[in-house]
Amino acid sequence: MTEGALVLEGGSLRGVFTAGVLDVFMEKGIEFSYVNGVSAGSMAGMSYISKQVGRSIRVNLDYVRDKRFLSFRNMVKNRSVFNFDFLFGELSNNLVPFDYDTFYSSRQTFEVVATRCKTGKPEYFEKSACKDFVNAVKASSSIPILSSMIPVNGKKYLDGGCSMPVAYQRAIDLGYEKTVVVLTREKGYRKPPLDKWTKKGYERYFGPLPRLLEALEEVPDRYNRMQDELDRLEESGRVYIIRPDKHVTVQRTEQDKRKLEALYEDGRRLAETKLEEMKDYLGINGEGKEITV
Repeated sequence: MTEGALVLEGGSLRGVFTAGVLDVFMEKGIEFSYVNGVSAGSMAGMSYISKQVGRSIRVNLDYVRDKRFLSFRNMVKNRSVFNFDFLFGELSNNLVPFDYDTFYSSRQTFEVVATRCKTGKPEYFEKSACKDFVNAVKASSSIPILSSMIPVNGKKYLDGGCSMPVAYQRAIDLGYEKTVVVLTREKGYRKPPLDKWTKKGYERYFGPLPRLLEALEEVPDRYNRMQDELDRLEESGRVYIIRPDKHVTVQRTEQDKRKLEALYEDGRRLAETKLEEMKDYLGINGEGKEITV
């Protein structure tokens, strides 16, 4: 196990890119001692920690058109476009079983990031310390307006991306000298300002939560500042970034399986292409064997 950090961006169904990267890591025996994920990054991170190669992409490709998994009709019944009850219920228990035993027994530290609705600030939940960890993952992945708030330990949360789109600073603050960041947008991508309809929707839904509303209105500027900083950190060698090398057209609720599979394969290709360079950065000698970091 390498004493390095792995940081996973979200992006809903753009997370299939991350799934491709992580499948290669698992196949090559690359095991980070610390992992954190935001939104879809938390989902992909779970299958990485449970060491289930191919599980994330199978879930997305086999069930993305299944109305039990993704449907705007779910908004009426479950107040969420993604049906987390199905995802963490029948799907994870029977259809594409999740290995909870391996997940919880892993020596890897795994945190997910969710946004506290009352404060608009990010909070971090670690798998071995949070008794309500599955709900923390649900919260981390709950898109504002398209999902309901999720209770974790008696408090309400939404998507970690509302306040912390890429938690690289968390890894740095915890003392990790080597941090690999997996992004789901191409280099140079910057978020446009919120359009007036999105702003109005936020004001209508989250007016009673002024700090959350403020965090949501600041999303584009915050994201763009963080991307600027990541570019600087990458240039200085402080972090190592794997991201798409072409324009990403997959949308958050994408249902085109060909586009999803292509983005997954891009993740695999780039992980394989960058593997030796990344191992040099991490100080790894051979197939996942740790040397001094």
